[in-house]
Amino acid sequence: MAVRTRRFQRKKICRFCADKIDQIDYKDVKRLRSLITERGKIIPRRISGNCARHQRQLTIAIKRARNIALMPFTVER
Repeated sequence: MAVRTRRFQRKKICRFCADKIDQIDYKDVKRLRSLITERGKIIPRRISGNCARHQRQLTIAIKRARNIALMPFTVER
């Protein structure tokens, strides 16, 4: 029988709660760009470690930034 080892997984913390940010601004493109993939998809909460409240705000902010052309919808090929 194979022995299974359990890895210790550190609890991810919300970077917006850690920085004490109440509202996520859609004009802060530099911060939003780090939370989308290179294909332009929004990184899910289980991977980014954001809390539910900030993940909802993040999604709305990214969609607003896309609508006014601050961020791309997809990557150009």
